[in-house]
Amino acid sequence: MCLAAPSLVLEVHDGMALTECFGQQRQVSLMLLEEEVAVGDYVLIQAGGFAFERIEPERALEALALMTQLMTEGADARSWGEAKP
Repeated sequence: MCLAAPSLVLEVHDGMALTECFGQQRQVSLMLLEEEVAVGDYVLIQAGGFAFERIEPERALEALALMTQLMTEGADARSWGEAKP
């Protein structure tokens, strides 16, 4: 299973976009999208580096908040089994 985190579009030029997600920037292709993408939009990116869907900012921010919560709780859960001095 693949999980796509929403990425914020920082720049758009020549069918490519510079995006940011969780502090990581990457160049992605926009060739699979039928709709226009602009700076400030959020897109979902597949593993090959192609944006495949533009999503509404509210939905993107909600998903990012949930992912952050899950990552935080996951880190806490991993420490449950550790021995305490």
